[in-house]
Amino acid sequence: MRRKGLWGLVLALSALFVMSATFAIAAEKVYINGIDANFPPFAYVDKSGNPDGFDVKALDWIAKEMKFKVKHQPMDWDGIIPSLKAKKIDIVASGMSITDERRKQVNFTIPYWKIKQVLVAKKEAKVTAEQALADGNKIGVQRGTTEAKWIEENLIKKGGKKFELVQYDSAPLAVEDVVNGRIVAAAMDDAPAIDATRKKPVKILGGFGMKDEDFGYAIRKEDTEFLKKVNEGLKKLMKSPYWAELKKNYIDK
Repeated sequence: MRRKGLWGLVLALSALFVMSATFAIAAEKVYINGIDANFPPFAYVDKSGNPDGFDVKALDWIAKEMKFKVKHQPMDWDGIIPSLKAKKIDIVASGMSITDERRKQVNFTIPYWKIKQVLVAKKEAKVTAEQALADGNKIGVQRGTTEAKWIEENLIKKGGKKFELVQYDSAPLAVEDVVNGRIVAAAMDDAPAIDATRKKPVKILGGFGMKDEDFGYAIRKEDTEFLKKVNEGLKKLMKSPYWAELKKNYIDK
C-alpha cells in the first residue's frame, strides 16, 4: 500500500509538472511579425542580416511595454496577408496602408503614420510627374502595394494612360532601375522615397493623383485581445519620448 501510494504521488507530481510546463510554454508565446525585407525606413534587413527599421523598433518597444515576445520574419509582400490569415505570422507591422479592401480580411490598429504617394526619377531628369506618365514610358512599382493597384485601375484602365507598369519585389529595386535608366520613374510612399533621395541620385517629382493613406498594423480578425494589447501599447509609444527618437533616427535623419 505504501509503495502504491508513493507511486501515485509520483504520478500526480509528474502530471502537475507537465501542466506547469504547458502553461509556461503557452505564456511564452512568441508573436511573429511579418515584414517587408526591403522597405526602408519602416522595415528592412540590415547588413548583418538583422531586421531593422521604424516599425521593427516600434513593435519591439510595444512588446516590452505590454509584456509579450515578438520575432520579425521577412516575407514576400504580395503574400503577406494570406500568410497572416493562415497563421504563419501573427501581425504585420511593416508600413502597411489601411484600406477598405484589406479591412475585409484583417483588422487594423489605430493609424500611426500618414503617407503620400509620389513618383521618383533620376536627379538630373528634366521631366514632370505628368510627363513621366506619358505614353510609351516605363513606370516602376512594388507589386502587392496599394499604389500598384491604384495606378492599374485609375490611370491605365480608367484613365486610358498607355505607359508600361513594371512591377518589382521592392521599392528600392525599382529605384535601382530608375538610376540605371531602365524606367523613367518609380511610384512609392513618400517616406521610402525620401530615404531613396538620401542614398541614390534620385529626386521626388511629386504626386500622381492618389489620395493620402494611413499606416496601421494588421492583425487577424479573431485576435481581438491581441489587437487591444497592441493598440494600447501603440498609444503609449506615441506619447513617449521614444516616439520622437524613432522619428529622428529613421524618418527625419
